[in-house]
Amino acid sequence: MATEPTKKVAAKPRPRKKAVAKAIPATTFYQLKDDHAHGPGSATLLGFWIYLMSDALLFAALFATFGVLGASYAGGPTPREIFELPLVALNTAILLVSSITYGFAMLAMDSGAVKRTQMWLVATALLGISFVGIELFEFGKLIAEGATPQRSGFLSAFFTLVSTHGVHVTFGVVWIGIMLVQVQMRGLIPENRRRLLCLSMFWHFLDVVWIGVFTFVYLLGMLR
Repeated sequence: MATEPTKKVAAKPRPRKKAVAKAIPATTFYQLKDDHAHGPGSATLLGFWIYLMSDALLFAALFATFGVLGASYAGGPTPREIFELPLVALNTAILLVSSITYGFAMLAMDSGAVKRTQMWLVATALLGISFVGIELFEFGKLIAEGATPQRSGFLSAFFTLVSTHGVHVTFGVVWIGIMLVQVQMRGLIPENRRRLLCLSMFWHFLDVVWIGVFTFVYLLGMLR
């Protein structure tokens, strides 16, 4: 019996898998949350830096004026005749120590210690008041001796420069008093921390300016 030829069944083509292109992940760089948004704190600090730069220009102009008029005695007293260097050195030391006490206040603020922050702020304010008091005593003594601002160009430039710095220190002391009240009422909230930081920059700036006054006005004046 003849066998029927076997029918070859054509194999069904396997469905081709679609090539799926895998996207290569883009390189991700570290990015701070809300990187492009600037909060009110950064704007406050920037504005205060601009103020300090303008204040530096003011004192630079006063130093330049004293440099021009510092030798114009008009027959009046010279720096060697009227300056009491030990008293001025004491006042300089007081202001430098106040800068250290304010530094301790900032350290206490960073650790969240409200009472210690207030204690160091009070110490700084008392030293600032002492500085202004000694400066007023010096001015009163000079005026009593007839060394008034109208006496000569040297005295006009001297009184203008030193009194401008003294007004700034007085303002700093008032600012410290305001911050003491703020810290007492609201604690070390971010706003108060930012204000204390601005006050710190202002206070240390006044120290730097006074070192210039002590060197340029008093020390060099005694050598003339």
